[in-house]
Parts: sequence; structure tokens; C-alpha cells
Amino acid sequence: MDQAVRTDALARARALGPLIAQSAPAIERDQRLPLALMEAIHAARLFRLLLPHSFGGEEIEPWHYFNAVEEISRHDGSVGWLMFVANSACLISAWMEPETARAIFADPAASIAWGPPGADRCRAVPGGYRVSGTWSFASGCRHATWMGAHCPVVEPDGSLRLNARGKPLLRTLLFPVAAARLHDDWDVIGLRGTASVSYTVEDLFVPEAHSSTREEPEAVRERGRLYSFPQQTLYPVGAAAVAAGLVRGMLDAFGDLATRKSPRNLDLIARAPWVQTELARQEARLAAARALVLATLEEIWADPDPAVPISVAQRARLRLAVTHALDEATHVALWVWRAAGTDAIRTGSPFDRRLRDLLTVSQQIQARIANFEVVGKLLLGQEVAGPVY
Repeated sequence: MDQAVRTDALARARALGPLIAQSAPAIERDQRLPLALMEAIHAARLFRLLLPHSFGGEEIEPWHYFNAVEEISRHDGSVGWLMFVANSACLISAWMEPETARAIFADPAASIAWGPPGADRCRAVPGGYRVSGTWSFASGCRHATWMGAHCPVVEPDGSLRLNARGKPLLRTLLFPVAAARLHDDWDVIGLRGTASVSYTVEDLFVPEAHSSTREEPEAVRERGRLYSFPQQTLYPVGAAAVAAGLVRGMLDAFGDLATRKSPRNLDLIARAPWVQTELARQEARLAAARALVLATLEEIWADPDPAVPISVAQRARLRLAVTHALDEATHVALWVWRAAGTDAIRTGSPFDRRLRDLLTVSQQIQARIANFEVVGKLLLGQEVAGPVY
């Protein structure tokens, strides 16, 4: 696939805008993407942007990926979130047995859904693993073809399998979606269309070839530049893109409102000096935060002596950029919501769902304020407990 084809992801995302906007109320209500939209997404290959070429993917540069996720999220946060999650999950393929990854993604509509690690473990058995347990937050499981579970491994002697740092290793097990029982428990204020429900598997056998780990970046099998970024280093890039797209949609909606609304006994909102001043400041906050993410990605990519994986210092810089972007997006969104006045409180307004979605994004682990502490420790030369992603 040549460069021109690979880097037009933004154009493909933009072309889906009208269909996504039209589908948004149904996505919110039904907690699922309409079939026509899912087909269009797969036809545009937007769930394959980070998948290796060798498995039928686009393998595009991460800043092009950010732009495409941002554009989709401008129209609907749930669709953008599902796009980010599907691309993040398919990164596991670069660390898997190539034959297995190729078989999983032979289906053009293939995608993987999973939730974060929980308390459950799997048992090492001849040829693979046996696993039982329940996991939560499986965004996209209602349209996924495969699911996964991250869990510590109990060896036959009862001990826990350890990683290179001497800590319990988390193994990622992949299995067909039909092997899991989904729970209808996604009752939340935002990102409702992601249907990030819980799921259970019971005494399921997973072959060794259908497993891998996100914890060993150096074990990557694909040597493309994209895969020098550890899987969990690219995760927050997608989350920041969702937030940026949601806020962009809110700012655009506010600009439209300000040119036609006159609050009681006042002039047009757009003519108020405080609005003009603060809107400019909010635009600058978002643009600066977004630019930091993109510049950091490009600087790391352009390293003349790239290592596999990228250095801890580079991971920390990117973590700082994306956490900052997520934090700034939340602040800008709240300003827009307040500045829009009573129009913002109406269900179905251009601000309603976007703010609820953005606030839900802000509660996700990628946006936690503790990420700043980790980077701050590194900047001060202090040790950090655990790996830096």
C-alpha cells in the first residue's frame, strides 16, 4: 500500500461525518452502531489504521491516526471512542504469532474488544491456558469478532508467572466473541454508544498461539517504526484525539450559537467583549495542547537512531503531552458549556451529549492526574514504581 493511500485516513473519516451525525441519536439510544454505519467504517478501513501491513492493515503514522480519530469524534464521541479502542486492541497483533494474527484479521470486519485487568487469573495448561472470570469496560464488544482478557498466569505448581522485572506477568488471551457472556450493565452518563459492558468466560481453553502480552515491548515481532511505540504508549493518543474532537465540536457549535443568540436585554453573544476574549483563549488552549501531542509524536518518529522500543524518556514525554491534552480539553469543554447558557442544558443540544461524553473520557485511566506525578518524578530523576508507558 503506497503512502498516498495510507495517509488519506482523515479524508475517509471526514466523508463519514454526515452519516455519523445522522446516526448519533440512535447510537445514544440503542448503545450500538447501526449496521450501515459499521459497514461504512469497515469499508473505510478506519478500524485498521494501526494494524500491520502484513495482516492487511494500514500501519499509518500516529499523527495521521490522531487526526482521523479526532475528526470522527467531532461528530460523535462514542464512534470516535470505538475507533480508538479497536485500533488500540489490534496493536496486539504485532506481538503475536504471525499466523494467528493473519487468521484473525483475514475478516475485513474483524475487531477485538476487551476490558482492563481485574482480579481473575488464568491457569497454564498443556498447549495454552484455562480461564474463568469477569472483566468490565469492554468497549465495542457488540460489534467485535474477538474478545480478550488480561490476567496473571498461575503455573502448574501454583506460582505466578513473573515478568523480567520480577512482577506477576499479565497475559492477554484472545477468543471468539461467542465464547463470552455479555452483561447489559452500561448505565452511564456519557459514551453510551460504546456499550462498554462487562463480560464473563467460564473454564475457557485458549491456545498459546492466541495469547500475547502488552508488558514486553521488546518482544515485538513487527519491525515497522509504528511498533517501536509500546502498545500502551499509543493508547492515550487515541483517547486524547477523542477529547480533542469532542471539544472541537462544542466550540464549533458555540460559534454558531453566538452569532444568532441574544440573551435577554443584551446584544448578540458574539459581540460581547468577554466572549470574544475568552473564546480566543480557549481556542489557544486546545490548539496548543493538540499541537504538543502531534509535535511529540513526530519528534519521536523522526529520531535518527530509533530504538525498539522507544526510550522511557520518550514515553514519558508523550504521556505528558496526552495527559495535558485530556486535561485541557476538559477545561475548555466546561467553559463552552457555561458560556452557552441555557441552550447547553437542553437534552439533544449540540452541547449535551458532547459534554457528557467528554466528562466520561476525563474519568478514564488515561486522563488521570496521577500521570503528571509519574512524569514529574522522572523529570526530577526519581525512581518510578512499575513500567512507564
